[in-house]
This record gives sequence, C-alpha cells and structure tokens, in this order.
Amino acid sequence: MSAPLLTLASASPRRRQLLDQIGVPHRVRPADVDETAQPGESPADYALRVAIAKADAGWAADPSLPVLAADTAVALGTTLYAKPADRADGLAMLAALSGRTHRVLTAVALRYAGGLDTALSISEVTFRATTADERRRYWDTGEPLGKAGGYAVQGFAAVFVTRVDGSYSGVMGLPLAETGALLARAGVPVWQDGPPHGECRARAVPAIGAAVARQATTDQRT
Repeated sequence: MSAPLLTLASASPRRRQLLDQIGVPHRVRPADVDETAQPGESPADYALRVAIAKADAGWAADPSLPVLAADTAVALGTTLYAKPADRADGLAMLAALSGRTHRVLTAVALRYAGGLDTALSISEVTFRATTADERRRYWDTGEPLGKAGGYAVQGFAAVFVTRVDGSYSGVMGLPLAETGALLARAGVPVWQDGPPHGECRARAVPAIGAAVARQATTDQRT
C-alpha cells in the first residue's frame, strides 16, 4: 500500500471506496462542520459551502497533504433534502421522492498549497412509485441514516431507482470525473494504489459500507 497522497475529510465509506477505485492512496480525517442549511440557500450553494467548509477545516488541522472534501444534497424542485433528522423525517423524504425525478448535487472541494478548487456534479434520479410499507421496511434496514435524501443508490434503495441521468459516482457521493480533474490540477496522480483491472476494493469499510463494497465488487459498477 502506497503512502497517502491526500487527506479525505469525510467519514463516508462510499467516498473511501471511490478514491480506492481510481487508485488514490489517502488517509481519512473527517471534518466536523455545521451542515445546517441557511435561509434561502439554493441546493447548489449549500453543497458547495459545506464541501468548502470541510476542506478548510481539514486543511487548518493539518496542511501537510491536500485535503479533499465533498457534500451531497438531494433537491426536489426548490426543496432541499439533506440527511434525515429522524424516522419521521426520513419517511417523509422517501414519500416525497416516490414516483418522481429529483436532482442529486455533489460538490467537491480540494484545498492544497496552490489554493482552493471546487467542482459541482448534478445528476437526476428517478424513483418508481413506492408504498408506505416499502418505505417503512427500507427505513428499518438502517441504510437511510446519514444519507442525503434518506437513501443510498448503491444499496438496498437500488430497487426504487428506475433511471439515473448523470454521474452514478456523484449520486453515491463523489463524482469521479470531476474529482479526477481537480486532483490533476493539483498535481495529485490517480491509478497509484489500486487492484488490477479496475476492480473496486474498499479498505476497512465498516457496517453498511461492507455490504456496499461486496455489491460493488460483484457487479463492478463502482
């Protein structure tokens, strides 16, 4: 395993997986920032602000390596759906998304010696109509906790998704084309530390992330 080339300011096992996928050795140091949306803030502005705050916090703590951060928001019309606060909030989100197309916005921020660079990925995801019972049973899996919009496209919620237009990795939480471009501009190489033939490998991914890693390895979508 190669020495880390950057710091990932996120506890998300999915973002760790995705960096592994493109062969970028990294260390994980989550940044604790306020993710409360500001009054009148657009979903794009929200995602960018939080991603930048995470990158800045990581850089302030340790500037020895470039710091990569990301934030994902789900938007239905002008309504922003971040992480569900509780069961009722999560079930309300899933009900709102049922049978409709929503946007998933993932902002990426990279803080390094040369400054700050950002990118924004916007994708559209369509859900089939879901029943109240399905939504309750899905919530009870525990997967929606900590997920923007209350679902994980790469997990159990895949059975709800009929269409994804845009970046699948962006919907997961780290758009790889945009991230790769940011890393290239900062002089951080990809394809340095990864499994052969592009097969995804997650390092020490706990709990629900382990199931996601197994699925990703099986169907090679991620």
